[in-house]
Amino acid sequence: MEKIVVGVDGSAGSRAALRWAWDEAKVHGAALEIVTAWQYPITTALPAFGSMPTPDDLQGEARTEMLAVVADEGITADGGVDVTTLVAEGTATQVLLDAAAGADLLVVGSRGHGGFTGLLVGSVSQQCVSHCSVPVVVVHPR
Repeated sequence: MEKIVVGVDGSAGSRAALRWAWDEAKVHGAALEIVTAWQYPITTALPAFGSMPTPDDLQGEARTEMLAVVADEGITADGGVDVTTLVAEGTATQVLLDAAAGADLLVVGSRGHGGFTGLLVGSVSQQCVSHCSVPVVVVHPR
């Protein structure tokens, strides 16, 4: 295994996925790419105060949040794993599927027990499992 891609959005499920992917990358000597998606908010009216953030602002905020999660989980460049990050505009599903193209494995978190008791896998993870060209691991938070 050469490359593992993991999606991170700050949720408990994505944090568990990040930890799992990190451990798996160490075991297999694989590179780890940590991916976060962002989208420009679609609004029907201008904000009441101030102006809308720029795409650069939104991408910067997404990167800052992702790097905070990575640091909180103890993922470091000196941990014996080649770690890269990707912050891309688009839906989470499409960004993850694009990032996983050519990888050996995609790792995503699950939503867990959300609003519907029977829905144990979130819509993004379900779409990744259904449409990804590489194997997908869905990690549930503890």
